[in-house]
Parts: sequence; structure tokens; C-alpha cells
Amino acid sequence: MLSEQYIQMTKQKSVIRNIAEAGAKRAAEIGYDNVFDYSLGNPSVPSPESVRNTLHKLADMEPMALHGYSPTLGISSVREAIADSLNRRFGMEYAAAHIFPTSGAAGAVAHAVRAVTKPGDTVLTFAPFFPEYMPYINTSGAELKVVPADTASFQINFEAFEEMCNENVMAVLINTPNNPSGIVYTTETIKRLAEILTEKEQAYGHDIFLISDEPYREIIFSDVDAPYVAKYYDKTMTCYSFSKSLSLPGERIGYIAVNPAYEHAALLVDMFGQISRGIGHNCPTSMMQYLIAECIDETSDLSVYEENKNILYKELTRIGFSVVEPGGTFYIFPKALESDAVAFCNKALKYDLLLVPSDSFGVPGHFRMAYCVPTEKVLRSIPVIERFAKEVYGI
Repeated sequence: MLSEQYIQMTKQKSVIRNIAEAGAKRAAEIGYDNVFDYSLGNPSVPSPESVRNTLHKLADMEPMALHGYSPTLGISSVREAIADSLNRRFGMEYAAAHIFPTSGAAGAVAHAVRAVTKPGDTVLTFAPFFPEYMPYINTSGAELKVVPADTASFQINFEAFEEMCNENVMAVLINTPNNPSGIVYTTETIKRLAEILTEKEQAYGHDIFLISDEPYREIIFSDVDAPYVAKYYDKTMTCYSFSKSLSLPGERIGYIAVNPAYEHAALLVDMFGQISRGIGHNCPTSMMQYLIAECIDETSDLSVYEENKNILYKELTRIGFSVVEPGGTFYIFPKALESDAVAFCNKALKYDLLLVPSDSFGVPGHFRMAYCVPTEKVLRSIPVIERFAKEVYGI
């Protein structure tokens, strides 16, 4: 018998992928330069030269060292390099025993959830949220529940959170800097979240873990308050990916770092190795582990994302859109010009504007733009957006 759960999932196609496919078809007709594709969050800047140089250097390694099986918990020297970098940058006290390499941040979140929940437990996250959290959590047997958004700031809606954080909640999943809003949770926000989690732990008599999904951590804009979340809550598992920082999304390389202040941090990492056995993860490639260890403190030239943000925020607000200014990432999340975001984005398609409706992010009436595109294309899109707004909505 086929699994009904996964049969149903095949019927729930990604809105983002569908829009991207429509854009690709249109680009084949009129040329890619004439389609303003803000759908997919694929980095638009090349990897740093150090990545290319390291790949060449790794080719000279002894073949079995480079291509052989990685230890279950990852290559020790790589884990040490990650821990050392985090300690230097954020004043932490990680050791290799607190680090577990994964297949990107997605693999990190999947392991983290399975380590601290059992079937029937609740994981809370905050709207707007990355839609793939649903399968990450719900296929584990736990249930993801979404705290409604504070659309005025896209910081945490604490009133709703406190109401929903009951005795069944075993973990809280946050994403900062945030996809899709681009908002970065402030130090004040993280401190308040930690206080509430501590209060709830005491009230319910069990641990509540904070899973901090941080693939956009390096894309922070000027003068933005961007705290390292784990410094403020002992039971934090930090999930990271090098997809955006090193422009390596297809290589699927990241890690979980378990806060060493948690007394069972090393045990959690050992558990991740056993979870891998159950889900067939079996570590990212040895080559990619060695690569990121060599390039651990490098990033691509990420400045284009802030440049693009500045253009879009200025021009969208000038045109008449309501927008909370992003503090990082390469996403902006304006309010649509009608309450039906799907209808709005479908109308935009007629102008060859590929925008993503907000419904799957848990917030109605908005749309996401992934501005990881060349700046000249952002500039060329502004008159098109303005014409769309004027001709369809009269603004």
C-alpha cells in the first residue's frame, strides 16, 4: 500500500516553484532579461575566490581522505573549525562535541526537531514563516502550530505566543533574519522570548528548546541590531547553512550547534547521529565538509543585497506600497494592493513580474520579492511595477 501521507503531499505543490516554472516558460518566449523574476531565493553573487582555490587544493588530497565515508558525527577537524569560528565571532564556548554537520539548514532543523520531540508534541513557530517548516515538523510526528504575525513590525507577537505556549510545546522554531519578511529579531525581542520560555519551563516542569534557523545570518544590513540567539537562551540549537554566505545552495552543507551551556549538549549531538541512521542522512559529503572548514570565515560579496533592498524599499514606498523595511536577507514583504494576494500576484504575472503570494507564509494580503537578482534588473523593474500599480489599482 502506498503512503497516503506522501500521496497527499504530492498534491500540495509549492506556490514558489509553480511561479518560477511559469517564469521560466515565459522567459523562453520573450527572453530572460524581460522577465522580472523575484520568486526564488537563489543567491545571485558568485562564491568567493577562496572557494574555487580550496576546491583545486582539495583535488590533491589523498583520494580516500577526500572521498571516503565521513564519521557518523562529521569530520572532527571540521567540527573544531566551526566551533572555533563561532567562539571567535560570538563569544561562545563551543567545542567539536557540540557541532553536527548537516545537509544544509533544512537537515539541521529536521534533526533538531526529532531530537527533542515525540509524536503528538507541539512545535511553535511565528508567522511569517518558511513554508517548508510544515513537512520538516509534521513528518516527524510532532505538530507545527503557527503564532499569528505582528504585521506592524514582524517582530514576535508575544501576546499570542504566551496564549499558545502550553504544556504540549516542546520546542519553538524561529528564523532570524527572516524569510520572507527580511526582519531581524532585536536583542530586546530575543531576551523577552528567553524570559517567557524560562517561565513556561518552570510552569510545566519540562525543557522547552529554541531551534534558531539562521541561514541568512551573514546578510545583515548596516546598523541593524542582530544578536546571536544562543547567547540568550541555554537550550538553543542553532541551525546554519553556507548556502547564502558562500553562495553554495546546491552543495547542501550546514550544521547544528548545540549551546554548550545546556548540560546534555554533547548527548544531543550523539543523538543526531542516531537520528541520521533513521532518516538516511549519513552526513554531508566529505569534500564539502573540508571546503567549509577552509573557508569558515569567508563570505561572498553580499553587499549587492543591501543595495537592492535600498532601491526596492525606497521605490515601493514611493509608489504607494506599505512595507516594513528589511534588516537583512534578500527578501522584502510588502502589503499587496488588494486583500487577495494570490489574485494580486496573478495580475502581476501579466506584466512579467514574478511575485510570491503570502498565504503559504502564514500572513494574508502580502507578497514576497526575492531580490537576489542583478541590480540593473531591479532598476529596470521599477517602471514596470509602477505601471502595474497604476493601471490595475490606480495608484
